[in-house]
Amino acid sequence: MSKTITIRNSVYDELKRFKKENESFSDLLDRLIKSQSKKDLLKSLRGSIEFEDKEKLLKEIEKKRWEKRN
Repeated sequence: MSKTITIRNSVYDELKRFKKENESFSDLLDRLIKSQSKKDLLKSLRGSIEFEDKEKLLKEIEKKRWEKRN
C-alpha cells in the first residue's frame, strides 16, 4: 500500500541530493530513518506527536527504566 505525501520543494531538493542512483524515495526515507539512533529519531519527532495520556506514558517509561536498572 502506498501513501501520497506533500513536501516543500526545498525539502524535495534536499532529499533528492541524498538519494542514491536507482534508489526510490521510499528506500531513501527508510535508509535515513534507520541510520538515526533511536534517541536522535525521537528528538527529531519531538513536538510532532501528541499523546492522549502523557502522564501514563511517562510513568510507563519510568517503570521500564527502573526494571532495566535492577
